[in-house]
Amino acid sequence: MNPLQVTRRVFLGRTATGIGTLALAALLDSDQVRAESRPPFMQYPARAKRIIFLFQSGGPSQLDLFDPKPKLNELTGKPMPESLTNGERVAQLQGQKLLCMGSRYQFTPHGREGVEISELLPWTARMVDDITIIRSMQTEAINHDPAVTFFQTGNQQPGRPTMGAWLSYGLGSMNQNLPSFVVLVSGVGQGQNLHARYWGSGFLPSIHQGVQFRPSGDPILFAGNPPGIDSDARRVQLDGLKELNQAKLEAVGDPEIATRIAQYEMAYRMQSAVPELMDLSGESPKVLEMYGEDVHKPGSFARNCLLARRLAERGVRFIQLYHRDWDQHGNLPAELTRQCQQSDRGGYALVQDLKQRGLLDDTIVLWSGEFGRTPMAQGGTDRANYGRDHHMKAFTAWITGGGFARGKLVGKTDELGYNVIEQPVHVHDLHATLLHQLGIEHTRLTYRFQGRDFRLTDVHGKLLPELLA
Repeated sequence: MNPLQVTRRVFLGRTATGIGTLALAALLDSDQVRAESRPPFMQYPARAKRIIFLFQSGGPSQLDLFDPKPKLNELTGKPMPESLTNGERVAQLQGQKLLCMGSRYQFTPHGREGVEISELLPWTARMVDDITIIRSMQTEAINHDPAVTFFQTGNQQPGRPTMGAWLSYGLGSMNQNLPSFVVLVSGVGQGQNLHARYWGSGFLPSIHQGVQFRPSGDPILFAGNPPGIDSDARRVQLDGLKELNQAKLEAVGDPEIATRIAQYEMAYRMQSAVPELMDLSGESPKVLEMYGEDVHKPGSFARNCLLARRLAERGVRFIQLYHRDWDQHGNLPAELTRQCQQSDRGGYALVQDLKQRGLLDDTIVLWSGEFGRTPMAQGGTDRANYGRDHHMKAFTAWITGGGFARGKLVGKTDELGYNVIEQPVHVHDLHATLLHQLGIEHTRLTYRFQGRDFRLTDVHGKLLPELLA
């Protein structure tokens, strides 16, 4: 055969081999390959290297924590104005009488700007000058699963990559011995299950999905050696398995085979990296005291916050903390108090810990739920025992680090806390601004799937300079 002529079968075989080889190289040496071949989405000087997302699953009540409404207090028990609620979507209050419900908690001013914070958050109140509070968050979903999915992926439908997966794909890893995307879970209650797809990679290669670390036993399932197998024996096994997978990769060119090879290698390296990460014996008593007594409880929010700082030190790109059970349709006073006691001090300690180590300058810390709660009561208007339904039109988040402003209050809601009236912050816009601080032009961070380019912000998103320092 003429060396310049190839059959269709040979051409396709060589093409598949080339694709597979490139895929394997990208996964085994992601930073170098991306620097040479990634799309030109890096448009700005990066102010941040990583994100820690303190996700409060269930929807914290902004009206009892961050957004005081004296007028709503005055109208407690009276009908909500129909001009606000007529034709609007609600979750569980559909068809019921909508009555105003003010907060039973005292709000007092804190920090240089006198920002009012609820008595339930004494530790957050101490760091008002270190964070920017956003009272004007907006989302598009009224129920938990689509709302969590939307905040994590930019779309209400399952199947798209999550924020952590996008960052892993776009920026690569800063530590080859740990995943670029790590998930930690705390809190009680199974009212809304946390699905693994909330930290999935969607249609991106599965090497970019989040890895959940467990609080007890083996931190990562199936990464340890079984009885009778030492590290040397495991290395021999992996080398043999790699040869078999490499041969299959060269034959068919499936990038997921390259992912499998890379994941086996990562699991081997994590056998030494993860135990060291999870061992807190080297932390000083002063640091442990800052996080409070809960830091000694595996699986607590405080302990996960300390682990988040340790992960940030080790170069993990995206650290996702889920704290469950904020869904207070009834018995809100007791349950909200419990949630704040579990989470308030840990968030404060994390920010101070990062700050004193010089890590807050290039680490973004974001605190938010998937939505907020209604100014209308659910289950009665007894101030000792009331609840609130889901509310997507206005809720509160806070953010700090990585070039975001500090000591600032952004956004305003109406006198009943129903609608945003100043500086709305849509989830798409927050995503765009987060990416901007990481040096990424959000419209350029794309991945072609099923014939079109997808991105975290879909066809939306704009930069919010009011959030930036």
